[in-house]
Amino acid sequence: MNIQQMMKQAQQMQERLQKQMAELKVEGNAGGGMVTVTINGAKQVQSIAIDPEVVNKDDVVMLQDLIVAAINDAQRKADEEMARNMGGMLPPGFKL
Repeated sequence: MNIQQMMKQAQQMQERLQKQMAELKVEGNAGGGMVTVTINGAKQVQSIAIDPEVVNKDDVVMLQDLIVAAINDAQRKADEEMARNMGGMLPPGFKL
């Protein structure tokens, strides 16, 4: 395989990966589902759902912590999903 073929394959893989990232939707949650965050493959927050039971003006810090934890959970899941997707695109024997 020559270098031009390798570059073309790399470009095609990058294009497929970018398309997958744009289409990927991942949910993360915290507090047993009290806060749910949906992000895309580029880790941009798409939506946040907060159970009204967790909203308490006397404990805003807890709600803030749950939101951060849900975002981190979603980002971790997105990383795992993208790694899984990339693993299927790599040549046999190539590992991340």
